[in-house]
Amino acid sequence: MLGIEAILAFLGLGAVVGFMAGLLGIGGGGIMVPILTSIFLWQGVAVEQVVHLALGTSMASIVITSFASLRAHHQRQGVLWDVVKQLSPGIILGTFLATFLVAFTHSLHLAIFFSLFMAYVSVQMFLDKKPKPSRQLFARGIMFFSGSVIGAISALVSIGGGSLTVPYLTWQNVALKKAIGTSAAVGFPIAIAGTLGYLLNGWDSVYPLNYTFGFIYLPAVLLISMLSFITAPLGVRMAHQLPVGKLKKIFAFLLMGLSFKMLSSILSA
Repeated sequence: MLGIEAILAFLGLGAVVGFMAGLLGIGGGGIMVPILTSIFLWQGVAVEQVVHLALGTSMASIVITSFASLRAHHQRQGVLWDVVKQLSPGIILGTFLATFLVAFTHSLHLAIFFSLFMAYVSVQMFLDKKPKPSRQLFARGIMFFSGSVIGAISALVSIGGGSLTVPYLTWQNVALKKAIGTSAAVGFPIAIAGTLGYLLNGWDSVYPLNYTFGFIYLPAVLLISMLSFITAPLGVRMAHQLPVGKLKKIFAFLLMGLSFKMLSSILSA
């Protein structure tokens, strides 16, 4: 039986994740994975299994979040669909294959990788360093390879890829708003491929929580998705009204704090 505390925690998490996805062009994994890890430890999931379950559940939740964000950006003509088509084959392959690596990796190692990557993302976000636009879009073959790398890293840390896709596209002379919108669209195939991979690779795993399929805890996915679907378009609208630069700096500290809190929880469990 899912307790009221857990229900409220998942709903609150979904509201925050959806809003931030729309506002800052991120998929939400940086918030979800550490918080889900804490919730699942509290619910009795073993430490050696908890990060896998958090990654898979986060990835499945990003499906709805990324779709809502994609739709909102598309309505504002903010998506370069030709770029999405070039990146998506590599994205799907890289994301799906990386879930096989996650299945055979210890929770502690996953937590360390996640924390280090989020520390890098936080520093980049705080400094707000933008790559110098000095070239045009790469050829299709290079875009396929780049998509594979973006997808693989996204699967390993369960993100929608925004922290990688946005700077990658701005480096190729894509305007920032178009890069954010295109990144939101790219997050959808990442989420679909990652969810399928986490479902298949964790199918034989046994968890103390009912309605767990593979590395995905379905009640959390449904509750998070319900709120994120509502708040993602709100975040897109507010991106044109709020001081996004200042919010990014605050969010950078939050990401770093959450990721290292997750690592300490694993080490102390």
